[in-house]
Amino acid sequence: MKHRILLTVLLSLPVLTSHAEPAVVEAILDNGLKVIVKEDHRSPVVVSQVWYKVGSSYEPEGITGISHMLEHMMFKGTDKHPAGEFSRIIAENGGDENAFTGQDYTAYFQTLAADKLAVSFDLEADRMRNLHLLPEELKKELEVVTEERRMRTDDNPQAKMAEHFATMAFSNSPYKHPIIGWPDDIASYQVDDLIAWYQRWYAPNNATLVVVGDIKTAEVMALAKQYFADLKPSVLKPLKPQVDIAQLGQRKMVVKVPAQLPSVLLGYKVPSLNTATTEQDAYALEVLAGVLDGGNSARLSKSLVRGQQLAVAASAGYSLTSRLANLFELDATPAEGKTVWELETALKQEVFTLQKQLISAEELQRIKAQVLASAVYERDSGFYQAMQLGMLETIGLGWQKADEYVTKINSVTAEQVREVARKYLREDQLSIAYLEPQPMNSAHSTKPARPL
Repeated sequence: MKHRILLTVLLSLPVLTSHAEPAVVEAILDNGLKVIVKEDHRSPVVVSQVWYKVGSSYEPEGITGISHMLEHMMFKGTDKHPAGEFSRIIAENGGDENAFTGQDYTAYFQTLAADKLAVSFDLEADRMRNLHLLPEELKKELEVVTEERRMRTDDNPQAKMAEHFATMAFSNSPYKHPIIGWPDDIASYQVDDLIAWYQRWYAPNNATLVVVGDIKTAEVMALAKQYFADLKPSVLKPLKPQVDIAQLGQRKMVVKVPAQLPSVLLGYKVPSLNTATTEQDAYALEVLAGVLDGGNSARLSKSLVRGQQLAVAASAGYSLTSRLANLFELDATPAEGKTVWELETALKQEVFTLQKQLISAEELQRIKAQVLASAVYERDSGFYQAMQLGMLETIGLGWQKADEYVTKINSVTAEQVREVARKYLREDQLSIAYLEPQPMNSAHSTKPARPL
């Protein structure tokens, strides 16, 4: 939760408690499809999402990005619904749809009027097992994905640095690979690669169907059986262990790309909620991220940006809900006349201070209020509610964890925040990347890049 909403909330009234929330109901069909339903009658719409347990962290070298490529190909049609028909039918019924691929999942969603849910189920059930994967369609989509990579990564200095940073920070964790894939891998995809990936992972027993909205649970379950129950499951082999090898000291790299401004990125190896030996450590890291980057009054903004005026921007990020261990990241862009070396020292000093001094009760309460306020407002969205349920289920935590978030955050102590800073934000677990700007093409800028 890198960016949090600043809002005053009384912690004695956490608002989000399990008894105050509408009930979540789950069922598992005979073919292994898990169906999760949550009624929310505030608006006459329904959100339907299908989550597959496959993403970039499942991919071997040589076909990196294939989960994302298959996401694109999932709109290319079946016998029943030819290419282009999926989006046309959703739009014709007044809905919208899209998909996304992450490190640990691929998901497809539609938002429709509540009485149109069957339209979504018909389309998703069809393409779950009957997709056409044709060479001519792959050729077209390769151009689209190549252009997407160019715009999002190759022409984006910060994204380019982050991509190379991951390859250094992780030794053998699959999180070292970009979600979109490496350029040579993308260029080398064959239809057979996609067919094998689709047949292996796109099956009811590797999927979760999440429905949130103005619906009745019993009717959703009946529709799910009607459209999905006859789909054949796959034989799924368990994944091999994917634990990154121990880091034996600090790692550093310089990334030289055309850019306007330099920047610095620090990443410490930390557990996720899924991998933490003590799960409260993960919630304490979530609060720690809020202490550093929880609005204008948080420490990075208050100290580095407004106070010392070392940075024009500084942030902290932590992924609580990743399938594997991940990174606690700090990044910053120096102000005019300042250097990344000064910023690196200042960022480390903020960490050192947290390791030595307890945060005050007032600051802890303020940060908790911001974290919880963000959760309150996110749950106003049916889409986000479905996202949360689907993500938690797909990464292996179980959707029930959603109900624990507020209680766990509220229970974090100042001592626990200091302890996780000491335990995980250690120099030997740190990787650092410096973005060294290279001259920009004149078509992009006439302003020279600043030095490190």
